[in-house]
Amino acid sequence: MPFETALTEEDLRRNIAAIRARMDAACQRSGRSPQDVRLLPVSKTVPEERLRLAWAAGVREMGENKVQEAYGKWQAMRQDMPGLRWCLIGHLQTNKARLVAEFASEFHALDSLRAARALDARLQALGRSLDVLVQINTSGEASKFGLAPQEALAFMRELPAFASLNVRGLMTLAMHTTDEPQVRQCFALLRDLRDRLRQDAPQGAALAELSMGMSGDFEWAIEEGATTVRVGQAIFGARSLPDSHYWPEGKA
Repeated sequence: MPFETALTEEDLRRNIAAIRARMDAACQRSGRSPQDVRLLPVSKTVPEERLRLAWAAGVREMGENKVQEAYGKWQAMRQDMPGLRWCLIGHLQTNKARLVAEFASEFHALDSLRAARALDARLQALGRSLDVLVQINTSGEASKFGLAPQEALAFMRELPAFASLNVRGLMTLAMHTTDEPQVRQCFALLRDLRDRLRQDAPQGAALAELSMGMSGDFEWAIEEGATTVRVGQAIFGARSLPDSHYWPEGKA
């Protein structure tokens, strides 16, 4: 069933409350504290006027895929909403690193040294730092961005060279299917990889975060250890374009 578009502040409050109740139930089933799992509302394609309603409904951070779209929203809203945090959760083309360094609070999709180098240079120039998560392709699908799991440790060992990047954990997109065991396998792989990297990577002690799970599978993600779930359509409503539109070069 498609998600209904949230058009009012009350719609958004109701949707967020419903998501949080489901999150709490998933935490209870898995013996976790609800305080250990963050809801990151994903606002890609949602127009500014509806994001202002989300702010009124209590939303204080938003996830965006496309740099240009996120940057434009930040510029339009930063005067009225100075406490609003923007998290870039989509692939970064290095020519956009300048914009990301200027406005983002987090970047969830680091998967190349080239991007790390570009971000670090821009951040250093601005005197800023940025929390980053390394994207891992846990499904093995060629259509998705992210490092192969076996490449993660070598990649992590290169990242201390970029002093402005605070490596906080890992991110993944599960296989796009309703097959629960296949989806859970992607999440469990990320959790197990994070646990191994805690022992072997230079940043091991800081690798607390697992960003995984979206509108259709966030409960499974929580039960497999997610610390951040990225939920868009279940809060704001169905998007008019397919997911493939939001990923450059046909990748996710």
